[in-house]
Amino acid sequence: MKSRIILVFAGVMVLWGALILRAAYLQFLPNEKLQSLQNRQFQTVVTLQARRGAIIDRNGRDLAMSATAYSLYADPKILEKKKQLAKNIAKELGVSTESVFSKIKDSNKRFVWIQRLMDEEKANKIKSWNIRGLSFVEEWRRVYPNESLLAHTLGFLGSEGQGLEGLEKSFETELKGNSKKVSVRRDARGRPLIADGLLFTENPDGNELKLTVDSDIQYNLENELAQAVANFEADSAVGVILDAQTSAIVAMASVPTFDVNKAMKTAPELRRDKAATDAFEPGSTLKTIVIASALRQGNIAPNTKFFCENGSFKVGDKVIREAETHENFGNLTVSEILAVSSNIGTTKIAFKMGDDSLRQGLLDFGFGNKLGSDLAGEARGTVQALPWRPHLLSNISFGHGIAVTPLQLANAYAAIANGGVLNAPYIVQSIRDNETGQVKNIDPKPIRRVLTPEQASQMKMMLSAVTTDGGTGKNARVDGFIVAGKTGTAQKVNPNGRGYIKGGYISSFAGFIPSNNPKFVIYVAVDHPRKAFYGAQVAAPIFSRVASYAVRKEGLAPVLLSEKNLLPEKRKAIKMDGEKSRGLAAVTEGDIVTTSLDLGVVPDVTNMTLREVLRRFSGKEISVKFRGQGLVSGVEPPVGAPLPDSKEITVILR
Repeated sequence: MKSRIILVFAGVMVLWGALILRAAYLQFLPNEKLQSLQNRQFQTVVTLQARRGAIIDRNGRDLAMSATAYSLYADPKILEKKKQLAKNIAKELGVSTESVFSKIKDSNKRFVWIQRLMDEEKANKIKSWNIRGLSFVEEWRRVYPNESLLAHTLGFLGSEGQGLEGLEKSFETELKGNSKKVSVRRDARGRPLIADGLLFTENPDGNELKLTVDSDIQYNLENELAQAVANFEADSAVGVILDAQTSAIVAMASVPTFDVNKAMKTAPELRRDKAATDAFEPGSTLKTIVIASALRQGNIAPNTKFFCENGSFKVGDKVIREAETHENFGNLTVSEILAVSSNIGTTKIAFKMGDDSLRQGLLDFGFGNKLGSDLAGEARGTVQALPWRPHLLSNISFGHGIAVTPLQLANAYAAIANGGVLNAPYIVQSIRDNETGQVKNIDPKPIRRVLTPEQASQMKMMLSAVTTDGGTGKNARVDGFIVAGKTGTAQKVNPNGRGYIKGGYISSFAGFIPSNNPKFVIYVAVDHPRKAFYGAQVAAPIFSRVASYAVRKEGLAPVLLSEKNLLPEKRKAIKMDGEKSRGLAAVTEGDIVTTSLDLGVVPDVTNMTLREVLRRFSGKEISVKFRGQGLVSGVEPPVGAPLPDSKEITVILR
């Protein structure tokens, strides 16, 4: 019996020894298979995004920013009662039960995302359930504090935090920063062993984008376009404001708009950035570019005359007419053709150029090609291939048979405003590295010179005449400033077939302010207004209000002040400094230059035609002499000086 006991004891000790040795082997010696099993059960790899860089306007105001958010994940292997759990989660998140259940039903998986970037309220509600196998990680959620402001241009993010449209997409690399893969350790119940969000805070932020946009001017533009759509019962409206010298985008808007925070719930049609992506027939605003192209090629001068056929001109088997039946123009100078927007006059200018020269001119001004802007989805537009039949050449000369984007048209006017250089439009002013603080400034990008400075000056003078009493753009005038621009009224192409929509028009105005030293180029277009349709009636007043706000927001001093600008008690006389008068360019804030001859000073007739000057002085006891040809470039004595006793002035034309 004693020997048996010893034998059993020895056997037990051998077994315990074997177990101890096995335990020591497992504990202290590496085993790849066991390590792999351990990692699968107690550890998983999660990719977390860096805090996305902010987007700010040129004054430092937030347009897009990142706020704390919570992302829900699960370990399907240890979840219980999955169907009921999926139903509860779906109800809380506002999604379908099936979409949640499909993610958690596979028990072979150890990690799945259920929803990314939810708000704190929803996260706290789910946390309170204390469900084994559910947990959160702290990340960042994109927030657009101004809701619909600049919505079409900013773009938005997808559910995984990636840019889907707009600047969020085109500058995805700069904004998102570097993602980071981290190991999430769990306890035996599948719960994380780290504080929520601890790992995420180790990631550096994405870069900050500073835009050329002014939020105040942007808001004003959107508001004016929205009012126009409502007042004229229009389908939509679009507007672009550029820095005249650099083509930096100061504001760009489409109406109707949408709340960027709810972009995924908005129809794709409403999200499109029409100012850059939609091309349409521009109408008479293109006449400016046709005339500029003819001017640079030496085909015309501002005072070149064309016979406008008394309102009816046969081209092949078609008849070209003016916009109004009562417009029976005879001989008109090029400046007058632009001022009264003569279709026949522009047709004859195009015929004098020929289709090859006109097409090249349009291409040089940036039509038919992408401008190389930093905007997503920029369209090329359409400039038809040669040859052009005479009737097509005529149509293109007044803005039909060609498709351009609002951005292209505004940029072409900017080339005139800045002295003849076509620049690439851009909206990002600088990119700031949040980790190093280094700032990369974005410089203007000249594309090519399209006009000489002298030719650009001639175009400015002719466009200024459009907004005088005899021109179609007088409703675009701004008190205190000389405005240069052109109206447009284009028939709307039928998107579902050939031809045009009956009664459908796109009313537009393109121009810049101040004419003498342009600061802003502004283009506005209203799609299918129903209560009026001429550009002069619909778009020109919008331009006037938008331009008026912009120049005053910028702090530009008026150069043309009249009795309408200031209260009577604030008026003061223009003083003389020796023999040299203070002309309009030297007027400071609070001064007033009156154009009334009854007050005994020389009026401002700059950029007027000879006919307009004669009409202006009709019935006045004053003698006027003329020197040169074209538009008025100056007067002697200078503007604002007292009338001489002889009541005689000299008007200088150029």
